[in-house]
Amino acid sequence: MDVMLRALVLLADPVVITAMVLAAIYGLAVGSVPGLTASMAVALIIPITYFLDPVPALAAVMSLSAMAIFAGDLPGALLRIPGTPASAAYADEAYRMTQQGRASQALGVGLVCSAVGGVFGAILLITAAPWLARIALQFSSYEKFWLACLGLTAAAAVSQGHWTKGALSLLLGLAIAQVGLDPVSGQMRFTFGFSALTAGLSFIPVLIGFFAIPELLRYALGAGRNGAQVAAAAVGLFHGLWTDLKRLRWGIARGSAIGAVIGAIPGAGADIAAYVSYALSKRLSRHPEKFGTGITDGIASASASNNSSIGGALIPATVFGIPGDSLTAIIIGVLFMKGLNPGPNVFLMNADLINAVFLSYLIANILIVPFGFAAIAGYRYVLKVPKSVLMPAILAFCIVGAFAVDNTMFAVLTMLMMGIVAYALEEGGYPLAPAILGLVIGPMLEETFLTSLTRARGELLAFVERPVAGGLATVTIILWLSPLIVFLVRLIRNRKDAQRDRGGQSRA
Repeated sequence: MDVMLRALVLLADPVVITAMVLAAIYGLAVGSVPGLTASMAVALIIPITYFLDPVPALAAVMSLSAMAIFAGDLPGALLRIPGTPASAAYADEAYRMTQQGRASQALGVGLVCSAVGGVFGAILLITAAPWLARIALQFSSYEKFWLACLGLTAAAAVSQGHWTKGALSLLLGLAIAQVGLDPVSGQMRFTFGFSALTAGLSFIPVLIGFFAIPELLRYALGAGRNGAQVAAAAVGLFHGLWTDLKRLRWGIARGSAIGAVIGAIPGAGADIAAYVSYALSKRLSRHPEKFGTGITDGIASASASNNSSIGGALIPATVFGIPGDSLTAIIIGVLFMKGLNPGPNVFLMNADLINAVFLSYLIANILIVPFGFAAIAGYRYVLKVPKSVLMPAILAFCIVGAFAVDNTMFAVLTMLMMGIVAYALEEGGYPLAPAILGLVIGPMLEETFLTSLTRARGELLAFVERPVAGGLATVTIILWLSPLIVFLVRLIRNRKDAQRDRGGQSRA
């Protein structure tokens, strides 16, 4: 308790508060621009942290991270262009609500659930960091492989329409993820002699192309969707919100827990956590057919998972110096720069400082609600801009975001080509979400499978010999077989009913 009080005193400095507020505004601005991710926002602010003391520098980074992750929901809900990769999991759902004139409801639920998930992750970070980090370190390549397989089952949940089109879309995403160097042997695949493809197709340009370019093409072709009903997005933001949150409380809690656990696993990240939470919400729902038509159930759990995963990722980052994702990798760099070498000793040698960092992350997530409300209120004015001006401006932002990833025009070309592919898919009734899921999970699936196979010397039983790996394998296989089991049970039941009917007719 004394340590926490001393940490609060460190945060009460006006310089720290000013740094957090300015970083929060910057995070909201950057996170709401498609292509400019939270990781990029943190990377761009690092030069400024050189001139700050450790506490304001690290508190600013924590505040920036929390705000930028939430801000990705704004363009996702209002323009169907997710600002960050993790927001892609529920961008379609939120945009459906916007089309129905319920943008305020979608953004209100997303705002509060983001804050709840972030607070959950922060509390877990403060209270259980060393214990959870030890569990996360038990995940070898075998466990990560089954986790990736489990994530692929989410494709069935995020697919809207016929399952075969969803499966083909997933395979397309997995195929795109294969372009470039083999993660284990270093062999080039599907590069067709182009050196630009050696590093593969960057995820951010592909993501922008999949979501932004089809909307721009529809507008250019005269089939743009009507956006008039979203102009008052911040009006009545919290109207009826308590009823929604009360109904979805278990889904929010489940999403927060899933996000923290998956975030703590190195290499997983917020985007996988959001997709898994959305898929699980649909599978456990009493009305799964309503998902994809514009309901808050998937948004609540996925947005909570999205933000709580950052707290989870900070656990192995601070306790062992192992980054959970690209964002925490940059944060580790800032910790080293400020003399806080991540590891168990940091809680002994710099207890006040590291707990001040944790508390700043908790406070930042609480501040998401007032800052997020202000951001939503400001964002509605963007939508009042005539589409003849707004659409070219969005295209310009997309080009800047894609170019900023690799500083090459090839990234911009990738974005445009993927946008044309996505437009053709949607016009043919193929869902885009499974393709994005394949892009997210494909690299992790391939790398962990090849690494595990190499370690096991080709022995497939090694994939299920470890207790955690065996448990994940069992859950995954059961989920894969569940549609077949349900089909067989219905078939047997229908045959029994038919025999009973024939028996009744013969007696008559």
